[in-house]
Amino acid sequence: MPSGAELKLPRNAFLSKQWERIPEKRRLPFAVYATTQILFLLWWAAFFPGALSYDSITYVWHVTTDNWMSNHSVVYDSLVWLALNTTGDLWILTLAQTVAMSATLAYCAVTLRKWGVRQRWAAVAACVPAVLPPTAVFVIFVWKDVPFVIGSILAFGAAGRLAARRARGRQTVRDRDFYRTVALLFLGFLAMALFRNNGMLVAVIAAPILLIALPSMRRWVLAATAVPVLIFGLLTSVVYPAAGVKTPPKDAVYAFFYADIAVAYGQRPGFFTKEDKALMSSIAPLSHWKGRAANCYNADWAMESPPMNRPLAAERNDELMALWKRVMKRTPDLVIGARVCRAHIAWAVFPGPKELRANTLLSDPQTSKTLFSYLKWNEDIKHSEYRPKLKIRPLSEPLHKAADFSWRAFKVPQLQWLLFRGAIWCYATYAIVLLFRRRTKLKGTMALLAVTLGLQLTVLAANPAPLWRYMIGPIFIGILILPLLRAKPGFGPRPDQEPAKPTESEQQDSDPEPEPAPAPVA
Repeated sequence: MPSGAELKLPRNAFLSKQWERIPEKRRLPFAVYATTQILFLLWWAAFFPGALSYDSITYVWHVTTDNWMSNHSVVYDSLVWLALNTTGDLWILTLAQTVAMSATLAYCAVTLRKWGVRQRWAAVAACVPAVLPPTAVFVIFVWKDVPFVIGSILAFGAAGRLAARRARGRQTVRDRDFYRTVALLFLGFLAMALFRNNGMLVAVIAAPILLIALPSMRRWVLAATAVPVLIFGLLTSVVYPAAGVKTPPKDAVYAFFYADIAVAYGQRPGFFTKEDKALMSSIAPLSHWKGRAANCYNADWAMESPPMNRPLAAERNDELMALWKRVMKRTPDLVIGARVCRAHIAWAVFPGPKELRANTLLSDPQTSKTLFSYLKWNEDIKHSEYRPKLKIRPLSEPLHKAADFSWRAFKVPQLQWLLFRGAIWCYATYAIVLLFRRRTKLKGTMALLAVTLGLQLTVLAANPAPLWRYMIGPIFIGILILPLLRAKPGFGPRPDQEPAKPTESEQQDSDPEPEPAPAPVA
């Protein structure tokens, strides 16, 4: 196992002395945390108080006008409310996101070390996301997707540590480090469930893989994946309604199904009866159903109002869902094909036709003059006391110009398949883990791909449009997994032996002193 000495000491005498005072087992996470935090702070200062999008303004509208609604994360809305009511601004929320991401990357760097990755490469891999504009700028967005991705990376790191225990023959040892790792695995999946409405699907998909890869830990793994799903169900079905949180209108909840109908009608209109067409034409002209709405890449085109009468669609939702069932029964290939097409961002390496809005849809870290059209229709935001705060106010103009230039430079279309689309990183992760498993013969390695597969299949199950943020998690994990290509674990499978005693390096990684609570730092 690599020792902490691999990280070179600072040349300055004072800094060298301070470095030596840090316990050797703490140096890697400390170095990664400090480096990534500084880098993220530069991006944060450049786009202070944080990058905004249409969703960001929606959160502010929700919490400042008592329009709490569960179509977005209620927990993230609560954090927005807390930020506005403590500082009158959003900067403390985006700052907290940089702290949480830095701590999580430091945690994952130690996970890589446990698999035999040299510390210098573990540190580099963990710091790269804080340098690359696509991943670094994402962290300072006011988006529920940011804590969702932090949770997915934390779950990846925790799953990797549990798998490393099995690889070392310590799968039945129940020490403090084990319980802390399970707690962080739980926290990662809980964050995914609370910060994105379909986030609990990641746990549902990842759980079987983890249960197979970690047979001696199944009870704990099941608890860490199932309990977050139950908590999400309890909150959405009992707690939120009791607290007065509004449920989204049916036309928003079932938009994917309406889009499925449109795709099927656009391709095989002869399969639709006179009654079917009468229902559809009452909500939108058949030319719309067969025209723009039939674009399988983007469900937003189907829901354009006008021509679609969305309130009437919500009112007649039961009839539309009955129609969807008939369409699914008659032409399942068209419905499934529509879902796969809309989830293009999840599986396709290269973008689709730009004229159909199938290109990679990016959100620039700049605020539009109309606040993403909110000022055109929303009087609450137009006259809100927080309106002056809803714009980029960089702490340093030169830093802002440099950061904005780098963001735009990295948006070059020829490189978006690598820098903004997570599909290529999913496939890279699967290939690297499988090659590592083949080379080392270590058991439990499949746990390293569980979260990535869960993220990819969740987007494949339900997705409105090819938005880059939906697949940003696999990019982070894919970058972190790269050093496994050169990892040398220095330990092998022990199928017929008793659980091994901790090695000297493992003892360095375990904490002799008690800690007050689990934290995402090694």
